[in-house]
Amino acid sequence: MSSVIECRNLCHSYGRKEVLRNLNFTVEPGRIFGLLGKNGVGKSTTINILMGFLQPSSGDCRIFGEPSHAILPETRRRIGLLHEGHLQYGYMSIEEVEKFYSAFYPRWKRELYYNLMDKLGLPYTHRIFRMSCGQRSQVTLGLILAQDADLLILDDYSLGLDANYRRLFIDFLKDYAAAREKTILVTSHIVQDLERFVDDIIILDRCGVICQSTLKDFMQSVKCFRFRGDQALGRLRREGAIVNFDVVGERVDLFTFEDREALLSTLKGLGIHAPDLEEIPMGLEDAFIGVTGKY
Repeated sequence: MSSVIECRNLCHSYGRKEVLRNLNFTVEPGRIFGLLGKNGVGKSTTINILMGFLQPSSGDCRIFGEPSHAILPETRRRIGLLHEGHLQYGYMSIEEVEKFYSAFYPRWKRELYYNLMDKLGLPYTHRIFRMSCGQRSQVTLGLILAQDADLLILDDYSLGLDANYRRLFIDFLKDYAAAREKTILVTSHIVQDLERFVDDIIILDRCGVICQSTLKDFMQSVKCFRFRGDQALGRLRREGAIVNFDVVGERVDLFTFEDREALLSTLKGLGIHAPDLEEIPMGLEDAFIGVTGKY
């Protein structure tokens, strides 16, 4: 089976501001793909291009083999989109919004929606605008699952959700995708939530890609080494094995995709002596912040 999403040499600018430069990635069927990066690096722009809301300055972007700016209506029905927030028709009730959405999706599975709605413990006549943010997100999730889409694109599903509702969202999606062999592309500002969810990741920096791999390979390859000493101030820079660094007082954290010896060699070339270099364990959020930087 061919790739669900293919982006080749994707570039886009807003006036003189370049947002994407030669972005390349593929999303294979049945995989959960995390599109990660700090604010302003082009995640939402990429999704807008994928959905055909924007046409790239150059490059090629295809979904199910079709150009993203010219997706056929029957193909678009195979895509479920959550775009920066949990938007529904707030004046509708739980039942009314299901009936409204069902008219647009031939493969609609109402039982998937109501299975989730029953967990709210609310009557089906309850109006959406009277719900909490977390409850509205549950309605949104139910509407997405009921579409029975082959591809789900979720742009910052976590917006405004507390830990409990984020966990519910992730657990339902993961089980749903595995049971029905769905493909998911997701972005989130709550990076640690994705550690137990995604299969593959791409980390964007401004106009470029820092890393693209499976989540497992990324976590095995990125490392943090720490030492103490003020002699590093003014000498450290991204060079050789050093992907990024963070200095707090006399504590220096170095982030790398290389081993300890390669890092020591780079430090030596910078005139820095660090015999007490110690590897520090990391989770996904630590590794993400490490390679992208705090600022």
